[in-house]
Amino acid sequence: MEHPEILICDDESGVRESLKLILERDFSLAFVTNGEEAVAHLARHAPALAILDVKMPRMGGLEALREIATRHPSLPILVISGYESADIAAQAIALGAADYLTKPFDRHVVLAKVQELAARRAH
Repeated sequence: MEHPEILICDDESGVRESLKLILERDFSLAFVTNGEEAVAHLARHAPALAILDVKMPRMGGLEALREIATRHPSLPILVISGYESADIAAQAIALGAADYLTKPFDRHVVLAKVQELAARRAH
């Protein structure tokens, strides 16, 4: 059985590697490093879920979220940030994010949340 694809968009290699270790057993992973690359990837692919970091060069996560949610309204988007901010979380949800997690994250929480959100896309 083919694993669902998860698009991971984060400019920090350590975060990408952590997510890879947590998710690679259950999902096919695609990695990009900024919002522009995420938008371009989604023009060619239909992953089960996108994970977007908030702070990135060129196009940040909230700007990318705004564009992606408009173009791909059924795509669940998990926003991650190194900053625990109720304002950023509320803004992400208002823009269409399915959920918001802060770094560093617990591997079990990430895996459970990604499985839940990817399953939404499958139905």
